[in-house]
Amino acid sequence: MKLDERGKQCPRPVIDTKKALESCNPGETVEVLVDNEIAVQNLSKMAASKGLSAVSEKISDNEFSVKIAVGQGVTPVSGAADDSGEEPVACQPDSRKKGMTVVLSSNLMGHGDPELGKALMKGFVYALTQQDALPETILLYNSGAYLSCEGSDNLEDLKSLESQGVEILTCGTCLNFYGLSEKLQVGSVTNMYEIVERMTAAKLLVRP
Repeated sequence: MKLDERGKQCPRPVIDTKKALESCNPGETVEVLVDNEIAVQNLSKMAASKGLSAVSEKISDNEFSVKIAVGQGVTPVSGAADDSGEEPVACQPDSRKKGMTVVLSSNLMGHGDPELGKALMKGFVYALTQQDALPETILLYNSGAYLSCEGSDNLEDLKSLESQGVEILTCGTCLNFYGLSEKLQVGSVTNMYEIVERMTAAKLLVRP
């Protein structure tokens, strides 16, 4: 199988490759084309975390190939028959991690260039949707309130998380301050008392 991930921002190459690996049978190889060395390192690290070998090759200054041989450590494609020849029973357990709260206090991730910060935040929220264990709650306050409102690049991913049972809570004071009270598109409005309550009760706080 060959994937062309050139031009795609992190973490898409890793996520797309992970999905491709899960659909392959042991003994097959997935070749991924990317356009930067960071992507090569990320793919190699992902392969190593699954106990797989990755071989990379620099084709040109802007083109790299990463080949990953599929082994037994990758989850088989959903719905495939097991060794008994019977179809496995498909279960849909609650994938939320109890006590995990994600705090988004800005519409940017990190400090530095605003455009980079915006792209990183979009990548972070998308990557959340691809995790095996989803957060129980996402709190948005200060300029993080923009992420759940009309015009946000993150709405589709936040709605996907909400549809899977993740609670999305946006600070009402922040919505009022930024003139966003009528533009909330996902989740519900909360207050500082509840924000403090959720944060102090959380078993794990994640802050990008």
